[in-house]
Amino acid sequence: MQKHATAIAQGDVIVVYVDQCHLVWQDACGYVWGPSSQRMTVPITNQRERQTYYGAIEPLSGEVTALLTEAGNGYWTCIFVEYLRQHYAGKRLIICWDGASYHRGSEMQEYLEAVNLGYPPDDWPVTCIRFAPNAPQQNPIEDVWLHAKTFVRKNRQRCDATFGSIKLLFEEALENLTFDFKKLRMYIQDLQLI
Repeated sequence: MQKHATAIAQGDVIVVYVDQCHLVWQDACGYVWGPSSQRMTVPITNQRERQTYYGAIEPLSGEVTALLTEAGNGYWTCIFVEYLRQHYAGKRLIICWDGASYHRGSEMQEYLEAVNLGYPPDDWPVTCIRFAPNAPQQNPIEDVWLHAKTFVRKNRQRCDATFGSIKLLFEEALENLTFDFKKLRMYIQDLQLI
């Protein structure tokens, strides 16, 4: 990202950290306690009470952009990237995300080829950078999902006992919470000084 430092600082290139979140009814139920050396699992009793969100956070402003989708797959990944392009119209995007199969699959490759056609690599409208494998702690959007789910747990008494009301609480958190944590700027610390 250093070669784009000036363009990022000037706002011509937008960096976003992207991932999906699956909200389930049990996200509102609270915490599970157990030995720290043992992974705890919670059975999901109703798979239909699940909603997928694609989300992105821009590290300089902390702005979160989210889209409710039907699933996490190649089709919805392309839809979300195009949604981001429209949201940041006229800007080049650098998307940082994990190596999920649908982030690097044929649908996404075809989409990127079409969008970037005719541009040299340094000027691509959309550039994708992958985090290290199996390292969700590298992606700041994971902290956004955690904060939003914590908000749901703390405020679930405000809503009725439906999954729809849980989704509304989650979306309220995404729209109204301030996401300004240290990890957010760890990849672009020096860019703010330009």
